[in-house]
Formats: sequence, structure tokens, C-alpha cells
Amino acid sequence: MKNVCSKEHLSFLQKRRRELALVWILRLSVLVLLLGAWELVTALGWVDPFLMSSPSRIGTTIASLYRDGTLFYHIGVTLWETLAGFAIAVVLGFCVALLLWWSERLRKVLEPYIVVINALPKIALGPLIIVWFGTGSEAIVFMTVLVGLIVAIMHMLSAFIGTDENKLLLMRSMGANKWQILRKLVLPASYPSVIAMLKINVGMAWIGSIMGEYIVSRAGLGYLIVYGGQVFKLDLVMSATFLLCVLAAGMYFLVVLLEKVLVKDAER
Repeated sequence: MKNVCSKEHLSFLQKRRRELALVWILRLSVLVLLLGAWELVTALGWVDPFLMSSPSRIGTTIASLYRDGTLFYHIGVTLWETLAGFAIAVVLGFCVALLLWWSERLRKVLEPYIVVINALPKIALGPLIIVWFGTGSEAIVFMTVLVGLIVAIMHMLSAFIGTDENKLLLMRSMGANKWQILRKLVLPASYPSVIAMLKINVGMAWIGSIMGEYIVSRAGLGYLIVYGGQVFKLDLVMSATFLLCVLAAGMYFLVVLLEKVLVKDAER
């Protein structure tokens, strides 16, 4: 049976599609304008291209890395470290937050320590991480987890304990146990906070992985940035930074896609 939509509803949907198309056109226009202005000021010599590079020089450098066969190798190393650290931080943070929600006494005991660990500059642990995990990818993944874990715990815990008290009281009055309250009320109500946490942790994961590669790495985009800075190949630095932006944006849009899927499931 076909769905019948009123003219008003069809008009509303058309306006939404036009608005979305306009937003994307403006986004791309801003990007093209910025890249064009960057290329122009370097081509005219207003800014030294050695110091600022340019879109054309970045494209040439990326093409050179592709011809050398190292482009996807470095991308793959950083992407694997970031995704592994992101996944571990999110899953572990969710489990710890769930445990702290389940036991109020445990939460009161551990909450001050979580706040202190969150305030600790993670880069200060770099030498210890090298001693603990060596100079391989394990150290970088651990740094990524360390950066994102506390953020995941605090966001999820705030979502769990922020559940509507009236709804909690209603479920308790109907005889629901804690597991039923968690499954039927707390977790569904936490969907927006889960998505917000994932969006934040996307950035934290890339910060952690690149921070780890700054400290110890033999490959990856962070390694290219460090190496390029040491030998004054600033085109290489800007190219690796550009690739990081592209990868981070792609990961962010995957989270946005997940958000749309969860919203559709919740509406059914």
C-alpha cells in the first residue's frame, strides 16, 4: 500500500532537500575559495611557498608518495592505530561507565581519581609508555586509548546518571529491576550522548595517535610530519596534515551516518 503525502508535506520535504543542497554547495564553495586564495597568494609571492606550501605543491607531494608506494602504507599504519585505539577507548569507557552507574558507592570512590587522570597531560607519560610497550604500534595505540578513555567514561557516565528521575521512579514502582531499567530506559535514553561521545572521541583518537607517533614511530602520517619538520620538507608536513584532515572528516561522517541509523531505529 502506497504512502499518501499531502501537498504541504511534499513541499516541506522539497524545502528540506533544497536547504541541504544549498548547505553542501556553500560548504564546497568555501573550501574552493580557501584553496584558491591559498594557491593565489603563494603563486603571487605574497607568502613564501616554502613556509606555507600550496595546494598544488601538496598535490605534487602526495602524488610523489603514491609513486614511491609509501602513501597507503603510512595512511594504513596511522589509520589502524587510530581505529584500534578509538574502538578500545569507546568499548572500555562504556563498560567502566556502566559499572560506575551500577554501583553508586564505587562511583563515589573512583570519581575523583577519574577527574585527576583526565587533567593529567598525557604527553608526560610518553617516556613511561615507551618503557612499558616499546617503540612499536602498541605504544601508539595505548596513547590513543589513554587520550580517549576518560572522555568516553565521563560522557557516558553523565548520560547514565542524567536519566529522567520521574521515568526511573515509574519503572521502579512497576517492579522493574536494575537490569530492566538499564535495558529499557537508561541505554535508549543515552543514544544522543553516545553519538556525542563518539564525535568527540573521533578527534581525540586522531590526537592520541599522532601524539604517539610524535613520541615514537617508524611509519605513519605523524612520522611524516616529524620527519618533514626535521629535514625542512614543509610540503611533506602540509601533505600529511591534509591527509589527516581528510581521514578525520571521513571518520566523523561515518559517526554521523551511524547517528542517522540509530535515529531511524528509535523512530520505528
